Amino acid sequence: MGGAFLAAAVLARVGGRIGLPTIPLFILAGILLGPYTPGVVLLDDPHDLEMLSALGLVLLLFYLGLEFHLDDLKTGGRKMALAGGTYLALNVGAGLGFGFALGWGTSEALVLAGVLGISSSAIVTKVLVDLNRIGNPETRPILGIIVVEDVFLALYLAALQPILSGADSLGAAVLDGGKAFGFLLLLALAARFGTKLIGKLMNTRDDELLVISFLGVAVFVAGVSEWFGVADAIGAFMVGLMLGSTTSGPRIMKLVHPLRDAFGAIFFFAFGLSINPGDLPSVVWPVLAAVAVTVAMNVFAGMATARIYAFGPKATANVSTTLLARGEFALILATMAAGAGLDERLSPFIAGYVLVLAVLSPLAAGRSHWLARILPGGRTRDQEADKETVPV
Repeated sequence: MGGAFLAAAVLARVGGRIGLPTIPLFILAGILLGPYTPGVVLLDDPHDLEMLSALGLVLLLFYLGLEFHLDDLKTGGRKMALAGGTYLALNVGAGLGFGFALGWGTSEALVLAGVLGISSSAIVTKVLVDLNRIGNPETRPILGIIVVEDVFLALYLAALQPILSGADSLGAAVLDGGKAFGFLLLLALAARFGTKLIGKLMNTRDDELLVISFLGVAVFVAGVSEWFGVADAIGAFMVGLMLGSTTSGPRIMKLVHPLRDAFGAIFFFAFGLSINPGDLPSVVWPVLAAVAVTVAMNVFAGMATARIYAFGPKATANVSTTLLARGEFALILATMAAGAGLDERLSPFIAGYVLVLAVLSPLAAGRSHWLARILPGGRTRDQEADKETVPV
């Protein structure tokens, strides 16, 4: 553990001096010190960090929930659903088409639809925090799209599981999907009507008791969510949504901050541990083609979101580049595909695809103004800004 933290810290410090974001550097630290790379090996089995990695993801999404206020959900629910649905239609549809174009099989195409279609909540959250964009007007739609994606994720996994396992029982798939949706609905009702009661239960002046309380609730609900077929991180997000609206919300946000940063680094480090660089050359061209498709679809999705929310080129570019990353959900699908005995090229393809976008997304988000200049209206805005800054 100490080696993992130190390696991530050293690489992040070095990268920070030349303006690189921390996320790909944490992943690189995992690759360099993992079992598939010559030299020092910190862990022979990446699964040794599985629980700590899961905790990092839970804390990242818990913090995201604290930032996403219920009022935003109430006032923008319709637009959020429309933007999220449009994003999924474009990206999942493109992923399904790409999967069939590769010719690896129908089950493989269904897996690739999810891999190419769902953003990484963890990386998106980290990018927003690192770039200080939490308060930006386009951040609420970005978070809303993530929420819609995560609801879709729960239903998609429930429907995909019997297909990959070879089960032909539609009833079992519907039952799993209904169980997941029912639990999500229960959490949503608790967030909507139980905030006052939850606030009273959490209220304490002692920071130690408050930390233990909110960690206990977030991790417990995350575990129960997984049992119901809902991603653990979504349960943590819903807890953050509830607690963020209580009187203790600002204190919780401050107290969870260092925990989020520490265990979030372990999440990305553990992701790096799972990547075998030797498998990547065999799928380099499909990976590059998939990245190109994803970039194009994200630009179109960003433009569609801009129309819904009446955003300008700058906000449009921020939406397009921030949601570009793919991560934890893709890795879950890779594990499912390997267990189901699907095409052996899937695992290295998914690892390479996620790695490229994990590096590209933070870099692109930090330079989104380049994209804004070539979007419709971008050059006009730049010219107007230049006129305003000319001294009289």
